[in-house]
Amino acid sequence: MTIRVVIIDDQGMVRAGFGVLLNAQPDIEVAGEAVNGEEGVRRVAELRPDVVLMDVRMPVLDGLEATRRILDGAGDGAPKILMLTTFDLDEYVYAALRAGASGFLLKDASATELSDAVRIVAAGDALLSPSVTRRLIAEFSRLGGPRAPSRKRLDELTERETEVLALVARGLSNGEIAGKLVVAEQTVKTHFGRILMKLGLRDRPQAIVYAYEVGLVRPGD
Repeated sequence: MTIRVVIIDDQGMVRAGFGVLLNAQPDIEVAGEAVNGEEGVRRVAELRPDVVLMDVRMPVLDGLEATRRILDGAGDGAPKILMLTTFDLDEYVYAALRAGASGFLLKDASATELSDAVRIVAAGDALLSPSVTRRLIAEFSRLGGPRAPSRKRLDELTERETEVLALVARGLSNGEIAGKLVVAEQTVKTHFGRILMKLGLRDRPQAIVYAYEVGLVRPGD
């Protein structure tokens, strides 16, 4: 199946370069592009891509607000959004994940890194490097304490599902969680799928944000 991509970036060279690299892949097609967030929201609605490459800083409408508008009420048919950046992510990680982004990619990524990133988020996985996860945890530490008062939905999880969610929030991969709990990796994937369904979450980034916001895990745990 071909992965359809829309590139939203105000720099023509970035759009052109990424377009050439992605169209060279047998399983990826660039369906369209946009020069700012406002145009991007319209193009995504028209083209219904699988993945959106979204610049953070753009005129007219920035990438964070464009992400919120694209995903708001989109449900299961929503595209996966990969944030593009050329600068330090500290001030944007939390906001971007809250907005619904599935990961981050540097604009100087190689052709392999770019195509792999598109495939990863298209498959429903998050592209969160250990450094990005550390920054996210540091941001929660700076904000201080849980930001959502209700833990009621956590009661719907089994003890093992709660354990898996806590390990996901600490940045462990499915394979690492499987090793720690001495279970098969597929078992971890099954648990995590149930966690997302029960909590009404979209993906791994949202699960990490949720776990910190309700205080299931805290920075430094």
